[in-house]
Amino acid sequence: MKKFFMFLAVAALGTVNAFAQEAAAAETELAGETMHQVLMQKFLEGGWGWMLPVLVCLIIGLAIAIERMLYLSFSNINTKKFIEKFSETLNGQGVEAAKDLCRNTKGPVASIYYQGLDRYDQGLDAVEKAVVSYGSVQTGQMESGLSWIGLFIALSPMLGFMGTVVGMIQAFDQIQAMGDISPTAVAGGIKVALLTTLMGLIAAVILQLFYNYIVSKIDTLVNTMEDASITLVDILTAYSKK
Repeated sequence: MKKFFMFLAVAALGTVNAFAQEAAAAETELAGETMHQVLMQKFLEGGWGWMLPVLVCLIIGLAIAIERMLYLSFSNINTKKFIEKFSETLNGQGVEAAKDLCRNTKGPVASIYYQGLDRYDQGLDAVEKAVVSYGSVQTGQMESGLSWIGLFIALSPMLGFMGTVVGMIQAFDQIQAMGDISPTAVAGGIKVALLTTLMGLIAAVILQLFYNYIVSKIDTLVNTMEDASITLVDILTAYSKK
């Protein structure tokens, strides 16, 4: 067992030295190489078998995240200005004109206002129930796709760690075949292990940043929807008394 741990320490030291030598060589060739070429080289050194699935997770996760960001961006409106215009239209032109305003306005707030107005003839209790129910529907639509991003956040480092295990197994297979402990012989397998782990962690970090940003945007929109819903009930209550 002591010999085993000593081997791991020697192998790790050899890998670090190999990385240091590669870094020094990279610095001397940096003038002739672009960052794209360096990244592509490291990607190929990590092995297609494990780097490609992590890259696919990153690309799909980013695609979903960008789609959610665009959806939330288009759903965001000047709520205060819309409510003022809605109140003026309702009091000046009636319920149908206010419905047309809601139909022609994008965003969840306008949709909730339309659903509330659509049930105005059934009483304010029906309006409140419609607003609450449709608010939940709008929240579900905004959160659509987040579960997939969360899956890729968890899956990317797991695939990277799996590549690490495979790389270590390859290193020990080389030791068994050679019948001798040589850091140089096993450095390649350990290098593959480290690169796949690094790729998985980078993918997870990037997706996590997008995920947290999207969640914060959704929370902001949900709070806006709740405040606007209360304002809608107040406006309709005042309108019904006229």
